[in-house]
Amino acid sequence: MTLASPLARAAYGQREAPVRTARAQEYDLLARCTQKMAMAWARRKEDFPQLATAVTENLQLWCALAVDVADKGNGLPAALRAQLFYLYEFTAGHSRAVLANRASVEVLVDINTAVMRGLRGDGGDL
Repeated sequence: MTLASPLARAAYGQREAPVRTARAQEYDLLARCTQKMAMAWARRKEDFPQLATAVTENLQLWCALAVDVADKGNGLPAALRAQLFYLYEFTAGHSRAVLANRASVEVLVDINTAVMRGLRGDGGDL
């Protein structure tokens, strides 16, 4: 066995990670944001900045989704795009209420969970 053989196996023998679809990436981002918000909500009295960070990150994700569905080149049906944009608008307003300590993150978690069910194909119709 030559030195090149182990090097070749190391370079060419490893399998590449599977290509992730945009849908799977969106699901993962929503899942992470949802988990962060739920955990931060449970600790809001001890660590409000953590809650503010989690809610802000969720809003940033929804802003990116809104930009995507507002694009004329987006392939989703127009009605679904409109519903998703409305959810962004609602999420933005509700996030402000959470940050002002006037509302719970519960509805934001519910919205994210419903969208994740839709991305998985589990009947998460909006």
